[in-house]
Amino acid sequence: MHDLIIRGGTLYDGSGIPARRADVAVDHGVITRVGRVPDRGRTELDADGRIVTPGFVDIHTHFDGQVSWDPLLTPSCWHGVTSVVMGNCGVGFAPARPDRHDWLVGLMEGVEDIPGASLSEGITWEWETFPEYLDAVERVPRVLDVAAQVPHGALRAYVMGDRGAANEPPTEGDLRRMCALAREGIDAGALGFSTSRTLTHLAITGDPVPGTFAAEEELFALGGVLGAAGTGVFQLVPLGAGGERVDDPLGEITWMRRLSAAVGRPVTFGLFQNDNDPDGWRELLQIAEDAVRDGADLHPQVAGRPFGVVISLDSTHPFHKRPSYKRIAHLPAPERRAAMRDPALRERILGELPENADPRSALFPRGYARHFPMDATGPDYEPAADRSFDALARRTGHDPEALIYDFLASGETSGMIFRPLLGYTEYTLEPIREMLLHPQAVLGLSDAGAHCRLICDASTPTSMLTHWARDRGRGERLPLEFVVRKQTWEPARLYGLRDRGLLRPGYRADLNVIDFDRLALRSPEFVHDLPAGGGRLIQKADGYAATIVAGEITFRDGEPTGALPGRLVRGTRRGPGGR
Repeated sequence: MHDLIIRGGTLYDGSGIPARRADVAVDHGVITRVGRVPDRGRTELDADGRIVTPGFVDIHTHFDGQVSWDPLLTPSCWHGVTSVVMGNCGVGFAPARPDRHDWLVGLMEGVEDIPGASLSEGITWEWETFPEYLDAVERVPRVLDVAAQVPHGALRAYVMGDRGAANEPPTEGDLRRMCALAREGIDAGALGFSTSRTLTHLAITGDPVPGTFAAEEELFALGGVLGAAGTGVFQLVPLGAGGERVDDPLGEITWMRRLSAAVGRPVTFGLFQNDNDPDGWRELLQIAEDAVRDGADLHPQVAGRPFGVVISLDSTHPFHKRPSYKRIAHLPAPERRAAMRDPALRERILGELPENADPRSALFPRGYARHFPMDATGPDYEPAADRSFDALARRTGHDPEALIYDFLASGETSGMIFRPLLGYTEYTLEPIREMLLHPQAVLGLSDAGAHCRLICDASTPTSMLTHWARDRGRGERLPLEFVVRKQTWEPARLYGLRDRGLLRPGYRADLNVIDFDRLALRSPEFVHDLPAGGGRLIQKADGYAATIVAGEITFRDGEPTGALPGRLVRGTRRGPGGR
């Protein structure tokens, strides 16, 4: 008798081959048979009329603090994710000297928009070194597997103190010490090293992330740690990836190409289309492809939808710095909306200017051609240009800012506005589609656990299935087999997790059973469920009949079962037969 049998589902096995109808048997957390299974199972799931996929692997998350308090790792767990990699973008919480805790919290708060009060209350600092951090993570059971990378910012601050935090160059001794600690982290089980060089990544103090201006000597030395260990991925957000203007748009990929070839390790870097150079991504993709001939292994990390913010009264909006609005900002959202509908207050707020400059003012230009109302019935991440508030204003003869005000204040709308920042220059997702199809590109950039008050891209795994494989109406779709592969075997293979991502005997039994016809994203909602009452956007989905981790059913119809089979993943994993 098998531990678990999933019967009669349509299998999209992660390899990209055509789907087939089959049973899946599981024993001791491993897939033992795929095909017709005549035996019985202690537990059986009827997957007739549903699809069965490997569990999704999200390689770009920021759960570094949340792993301390949340065994579910929401919102990723609601979207079929069974493995995550954290420690991206050079930020994390280890190594950490006792007098640097507040500074590390401020770094994460500034770069990744995670409420500092929530991090301070939620994290139990049981470590100083990176291996001790992994030990602490390992002690907490959870619903899914987690893996970590060594973050450059924390490493610099640990070794160099204020000099490292201020982006001063390291001495020879500093660099030797950083390399030794990076190797210590890799030997303890880190899956790679991460850094950030974009000028848009700033600590809560406004200072750039440590490592932003690191010279090649430092980068190549730390990359060489991975080469000497023969394992690990070098992850970064390069200069220009945040949409900032750069003098040499090819300068970053030039050194990345040389680094990968020199150390023999893969380099993955964030890549978006940006309005300052709308076609530059094509050249970067071509260089990544050409680099293979030189022995380099570059993987542009691309998104499944535009990088954009969700504007609402609960997060931030065009009026939150205006004097008359600030006088009612303390009210609960329903009372605030009611107050905003008062004609006299409406006139005052619309006639005012912000009291002081807002670092996020770029979200709210006088023109609103990139601001789209989000439907209460479900989000649209590829809205047509004629759905923007500017377009609506032209058609109706109203001021677009007044339309936004009324939309936010109304009790009959979703009250949420989608503002794409990157990846939507021409009001189409065709560039993202081309990126996804590129042979070197890997799907990532969900930022799950981060940007709590403005972004909720942890739901990308679901929108990949619904938008790209089923619902897209403004361009070509992508085959479901391909979409599943992009979220399973490909990211798992890049990070050396070759024991998962395929529905084949001998592979880890991480699976999803999905009612594909019913699969749907819910609208985002703003909740205050973080430690210290911190607020964040969350987004759930309908249609996940079951999610299974290591052979245990962790979710049924979107609700947790109480099973906590997830563990810390230390180092790479071989597949069946040592592959």
